Parts: sequence; structure tokens; C-alpha cells
Amino acid sequence: MYFAKVGSVNTEGATRLALEKAVKMNISHIVVASSSGKTAQQLANDKGVQIVCVRYAFGSGTSGGSNVMSEENYAALLASGIKVVTATHVLSGAERGISRKFGGIYPVEIIANTLRMFGQGTKVCVEVATMALDAGKIPYGVPVVAVAGSANGADTAVVLTPAHANQIFDTKIHEVICKPGLY
Repeated sequence: MYFAKVGSVNTEGATRLALEKAVKMNISHIVVASSSGKTAQQLANDKGVQIVCVRYAFGSGTSGGSNVMSEENYAALLASGIKVVTATHVLSGAERGISRKFGGIYPVEIIANTLRMFGQGTKVCVEVATMALDAGKIPYGVPVVAVAGSANGADTAVVLTPAHANQIFDTKIHEVICKPGLY
């Protein structure tokens, strides 16, 4: 499915398609990028699919020591059985701090920018699935569905088998479920 626009206008469609694909393929985990928790909550289900929400690291988009997701939304995710990962972003993290300080571009940023050639959401899908795997929240070596967005909300979903960050090039993207088309 190709969406005509980017962003939150596609969240309902992207989450529905992701859940349908997980059920159809007997995939037990959906990993979702969610800064507020709203997209993750939309994936809550009674179909036996575990939802893992990867939120921003502390200090990302906020002042140091705080998180953009409210404590109330964080608690609501946990109360609904959604696992939550809070970690340094694997495709930026410390390397972005180096490039901001000294200029230039570094290998992890090249990986991120290459994935962005398929769309921002595709890059984030790979990133959050890797982060969830590194945090031990999803099983190793099995496909998952990852959901992310290009702006606010979700507009991209893929089936992939993530690798740990220290083996990032072993990640396999099996299928694009949905993403924005030409924009």
C-alpha cells in the first residue's frame, strides 16, 4: 500500500495493515515508534500479538533529563501490557553528537541516510526493531512487524528480521507493508 501523503493521516491505516499482516503471518511481535504513546495504543489488540513501543531517549527533543512522552502515557502503555523501550537511538546517538561538534558525516549516519532513501519511516522501522532486539524485548532471529512514521503518527510498516546493533548489516527487510509513495 502506498499512501498519497506522509504523516498522521495514515496512522489508522498503517496500524490496521500492520496488525493484519502480523496475524496473517503468525508474527508474534509488532515494534512501534511512538513519541507520545498514541500510535502504540492503537495497536493494542486481543489477537495475541505483543506490542513493543520504542520511545525517544531522554533528552531527545527536550531539555536534558526529560522525555517527550508524558509519565501518564508511559504508565498507560505499561498498564495495557505494552512493553516500552527507552534507549539511545541506534542510528544516531553518540555519533550525531560527534558530527554536530566536529562536522562531517560518520558511518552510522550513512546507514541512516541510505535507509531514508526508502523513506524516513523505513529508517525508523529498522532503528526501533534493532533497539527492541538490543533491549531483549523481542526474540532474536525471527521476523517482526515494525511501524513508524515520516512525521507525526505512523505511515510506514515493514516485516523485517532485525539484527543486533553490533551486526546491523545482518538485518533483513522482507516486505514493505505500507509507506508513503511519491511526495
